[in-house]
Amino acid sequence: MAPTPTPPAQPDDTPASYVGLDADEAERRARVRGWSTVRALPPGSIITLEYLAGRLNFEVEGGRVIRCWPG
Repeated sequence: MAPTPTPPAQPDDTPASYVGLDADEAERRARVRGWSTVRALPPGSIITLEYLAGRLNFEVEGGRVIRCWPG
């Protein structure tokens, strides 16, 4: 049986630090801090629940991040 692969490490970052930022600025900061994928979503979006290491999700309303979570 093959060994279970080790997922890549996520950036050492605090997702809550993006809340309140302009969405474009938040995305720029996230990429500089090492997030490989940044996804901006409108409130109430229907999304799949698969976890993707290295992805940061933003819930954006009125051009501002109102919620942020990894995966």
